[in-house]
Amino acid sequence: MERKSKIDATGAIVLLGIMAMLGLNQVGIKIVNDGIPPILQAGLRSLVALPIMFALCMFRSTKIPTRREILIPGLLTGFFFAAEFALLFQALKWTSVARASIFFYTMPFWVAVAAHFLIPGERLSLIRILGLVMAILGVTVALSTNTSQAGPYALIGDLMALLGAVGWAAIAIIARVSKFSTIKPEAQLFYQLIVSAVLLLPLAFMLGESMTEPTLTHWSIFGLQVVFVVCTCFLLWFWVLSVYPASDMASFSFLAPVFGAIFAWLILGEPMTLAIILALGLVALGILLVNRR
Repeated sequence: MERKSKIDATGAIVLLGIMAMLGLNQVGIKIVNDGIPPILQAGLRSLVALPIMFALCMFRSTKIPTRREILIPGLLTGFFFAAEFALLFQALKWTSVARASIFFYTMPFWVAVAAHFLIPGERLSLIRILGLVMAILGVTVALSTNTSQAGPYALIGDLMALLGAVGWAAIAIIARVSKFSTIKPEAQLFYQLIVSAVLLLPLAFMLGESMTEPTLTHWSIFGLQVVFVVCTCFLLWFWVLSVYPASDMASFSFLAPVFGAIFAWLILGEPMTLAIILALGLVALGILLVNRR
């Protein structure tokens, strides 16, 4: 499919669905953390999704190239994929879903800043810089009013979610500036799944993580994550990234933390405090301004 210069109706519908699923996914991760520790959960998710993605590649006759200009960025995106989810899964163990969502979905700002220097035609304007300032204010409000009941490590969890956002942005930028963007989305995701599984499972073992009596509910949610998040949402995300501008697709990302906070309130009973609402509003407005043309 040829690249487009702006988001159209198809892209908008796909991105809306992705953001809703990603917001719900964070609630799922937090629930499953009680039965399967964070790093182990992230590694197992990549491992279980790997044969599904390989089967999809075979079904679509998609080749997984290993030439140097693909292999190097493929390994790099795999490393950042592993780092992104190791940080996010652990963050959701220590802080609330609403707060993790605010920090994790600052990703568009890191993309916008990197794109300013690395991608022609995606430079920051005064309005977009104002958007970055709004986002920073939102993050500051969230950090300064931590009323999370997740435990004494909540602030560390907040910062880990923020670093996870940087890892996610790195994947988007590498996919845009390298030959990695020329291969099909399922091949891109296959690279990231295999590298993250190889990195995360030994890491979980070294950290001494082990199962803590997961229930049928834990395994059911884990299975839904594999099928609907990894093998569907992530695949759609890479397709969107291959067709639409990197910064424009982020204009919908403001919905993900909103969905995350709402689902956490409805399902987990997390409080919807004034500080959370203010931080969400500032980050959402910042994303809209950053992606304003």
